[in-house]
Amino acid sequence: MARLSLTLSCGGYDRTRALMDGRVAIEGVDLQVFPLEPEECFARAFRSQDFDITERSGSSHLLTTARGDAHYVGIPAFVSRVFRHSSIYIRTDRGIASPADLRGRRIGLPEYQMTVCLWARGILSDEYGVRAEDVQWRNGGQEQPGRTERTPISLPPGIDLQPIPPDRTLSSMLAAGDLDALVTARAPNCFLDGTPHIARLFPDFRAAEEAWYRKTRLFPIMHLIGIRRSLVERHPWLAASVLKAFEQSRAIAMHELRQVGTLFTSLPWQPDDLARAEAVMGTDYWRYGFAPNLPELQAMVRWAREQGLVARDMDPAEMFAAATLDPSRI
Repeated sequence: MARLSLTLSCGGYDRTRALMDGRVAIEGVDLQVFPLEPEECFARAFRSQDFDITERSGSSHLLTTARGDAHYVGIPAFVSRVFRHSSIYIRTDRGIASPADLRGRRIGLPEYQMTVCLWARGILSDEYGVRAEDVQWRNGGQEQPGRTERTPISLPPGIDLQPIPPDRTLSSMLAAGDLDALVTARAPNCFLDGTPHIARLFPDFRAAEEAWYRKTRLFPIMHLIGIRRSLVERHPWLAASVLKAFEQSRAIAMHELRQVGTLFTSLPWQPDDLARAEAVMGTDYWRYGFAPNLPELQAMVRWAREQGLVARDMDPAEMFAAATLDPSRI
């Protein structure tokens, strides 16, 4: 059988590095790697399907799968996971003393469908009773004007989503007081610059996130890996082999994190940071695979329905190649 010549687009995370630098190979594949920022991966995958294997937004993959127009099928290698209490920024001069005070507020977000926003809205709804219908949502570019939703969405009438003016940015509008809050994956410049009256909703976000994890046992999934659907249909072996390679690369990263003689990251107290995370989350905290992550996936599907992103109940298994749902074990 001839080897496949395929392209991979993905962020250069520690857990993907061994696959991207060639220490780990995908069986039967000659791989050309494009290390790109997630936003570029997403845009090029949705716009023109530039890559055979690519990092995918979890929420956008979910909604395109539900609609039946996903060009990629997922594998449960969750290369990006981030707690999201830290992603909510507020004006401190608007009387917002608790999450419940966000009801009725005007809140910006780069895209309504972004995974960070799906999780943040889910946390606000489940934990604090602030539903998507209770907020005035405003979308647009965070630091550069003109951003739009990467794939079309159609929300129910009860959800108020409107674009900001095309010549303005979310960060500048928060700084000027034209927004009460902002939900975003990247810290806005107005926060980084120390603009007055801008702060996080949860100042001690790590404590809030650790407490929420102890309660829910959910580690938010942001991005997964997708394979061009036509490739999986032609080569049924490919999906399991890609998942295996990502698993091997992740194992190397976790091994390196546990080294104390030579630090593999630029963190002076890396062993202590790892021990603190494992004390809360256990040693296998960055889990791949479908079954171990079913609670997170079920939460995402439920929230996508509640927040108007999908119009039907969906089995999370629909998002993934069948061969990756129950991998072989020794």
